[in-house]
Formats: sequence, structure tokens, C-alpha cells
Amino acid sequence: MIAKTRTRARAILATGVALALAAGGIILGAAPATAAGGPAQSCARTLPVGASTLEVSFAGETYGVLVQVPDAPLRRELPLVVDLHGSNANGGVQADISDLGEIGAAQGFIVVNPTGDIEFPRTLPDGNWAWNVPGVPLTSGTYPPAGSRDDVAFLRAVVDAVDAAGCVDERRVFATGFSGGGRMASALACEASDVFAAIAPVAGLRAGRPDPAALSGPVADSCSPDRPVAVVTFHGTADFVNPYPGNADPRWGYTVQLAAQRWAALNDCRRGPVVTPAGAGITAYSWPNCAKQADVVLYEVADGGHTWPGTDVDLSPLGAVSQEISASQIMWDFFKAHPRRG
Repeated sequence: MIAKTRTRARAILATGVALALAAGGIILGAAPATAAGGPAQSCARTLPVGASTLEVSFAGETYGVLVQVPDAPLRRELPLVVDLHGSNANGGVQADISDLGEIGAAQGFIVVNPTGDIEFPRTLPDGNWAWNVPGVPLTSGTYPPAGSRDDVAFLRAVVDAVDAAGCVDERRVFATGFSGGGRMASALACEASDVFAAIAPVAGLRAGRPDPAALSGPVADSCSPDRPVAVVTFHGTADFVNPYPGNADPRWGYTVQLAAQRWAALNDCRRGPVVTPAGAGITAYSWPNCAKQADVVLYEVADGGHTWPGTDVDLSPLGAVSQEISASQIMWDFFKAHPRRG
């Protein structure tokens, strides 16, 4: 099979984001990070400081993924945040929206921005792509074509590749994502809880695929993580793409509140929701006292659109962008407090 490589051009923001948003190797050889309960393994970071492209081999193809690395001692294990783009976008667009690379440079964690593999009509320099979220249709209403890349397995491979070249602390691997990327991050928590300690979906939290027979709830056995995964999420009440109160779309379905409550149940949280103001128009619903300290927090943004709170990217075609909070900074603070335990 002929390998294909997609690389990221940084200068896509000014026109590319508006176009995308308006539309709605494994290189082994280094030892894995320290295993829980096992002897320490040595590692040495070979990734350069700053932004670079890491070649990840998966299922006979090669994908170039954007990696952003802080200036840190080469043998220090670093946290990793997997940052996933929304549907009809790409990894470079998402890096600009979240700006997690800048926070990572200042606070000492690696960010990786992979790109989906289901192609939309091309309007961006690096193409328009979507994730293969298990069991649900695309924004077009159709299901992914037969033979589409298994993105849960692919993103596991991305983590392995970054670990091999980047010296990752395996207790501190996290995922976030915007919109379709948030739904994909939710799927990672359901199906790869052995890898991801916490997730932070923005405008995309799910807790399993909607039940086709009753879209007001998820299929119970479509999210059954092997271990608790901490969750922090952000969602606008005026989101018209993934509506806060849910809809009749089998891609979305049940309410955001139900998704958060379902995660609280999965994590055996014994309190909540505790409701507190978190800024003008921001309400935090939290479920504490959870198994393995895997807390759940939902930030409800009154009148917020299908947007990323705190971003300086113009997302106005998708509704109001709150500047009252920074989703990126809040999620990193949450991640720091929620490594994988036990």
C-alpha cells in the first residue's frame, strides 16, 4: 500500500478556520513510560522543542501529526494532551483554536494535534476531515464508509508514537476536542480508559452512542470503561450544532446534562451535582467524591454558541464566544489534578 503523509501548514488560520467552521511512525524503540506499580523505565526525548511533524505508521499508512513540545529536560516524563479537531477541519485549525501549545510551552506538557481520515470537500490547505466516532453517523447524516480508519486504535498509536519519541508520563495522558473532536474524545474515554486519565470535550461530550430506538438516552453498553476517567466539559446553551437540550439527530441525541450525569454514574460519584457560579453567565455543575478521584465537572455557558470559551479565533459564525473563562486553561488545571490513579 502506498503510504500517505499529511503535514500541517501553520498559516491556515485567517481564511481556513472561517471556511471550516461556517460549514457547521509508530516509531518504536524507546521504552514505554513508567508502568504503574512496575520498575522505572528510562526514556529520552528525541522530539525537538516547539512545533514539529511526527510520522505515525498505522495499518500500512503513514500520517504526519503536529506535535508541540515544551523546553524540558530530555529524560523528564511529561504529560500529554491529545487535542482533536471538529468535523470539517484539521489538526492545524484545532491547534489555533485551543492554543494549548502555548499553555504547554509555559507549563510543561506535550500537545499533539492529529487529523481525522474521513475527507470532506477540500477548502483548507491541509484539507477538511472528520473522525470515525464509533457507531454514529457523520455530520452529513451518513455513516463512515466501509473500511474507514479505526480512530480509537489510531489514536492509541499516536499516543504510543509520541511516548516513544517524547518521553510521556503514562499516568498523565489526556484528551480534549472540539465538537466532533469532543465526541471522539468521549469515545476514547469509553474505549481506551487504560490510556486516558481524563477528558475535556468542548461542545461535544457524550457517554456512549445515542440509542436509535430512543435518542433521549445512550445505548447502555456502548460506554463501559474499564476504569474511571475524570471529565471536565464546556457547552453553550445556545449551541445550534450540538444542542444543549439534545435533538433527534442520531449523531447527537440526548442532553448534555444527561451525558455528564452518565459519566458521574460510570465513575461512581457519590455527590452532586454541586451547582456553583463560575463567572458571568457560567454555571459549574460538579460531581465529586468519585472512584479513583475521577470527578466530573460541566461548565454551562449561558447563551454560548458552538464555540470554544476563551479562544481568540473568530468563531462568530457559530454563535457567541464567552471570554469569561478560558476552557483551555481550566482543562489543563483539571488535568493536573486528575492523573490516572491506582
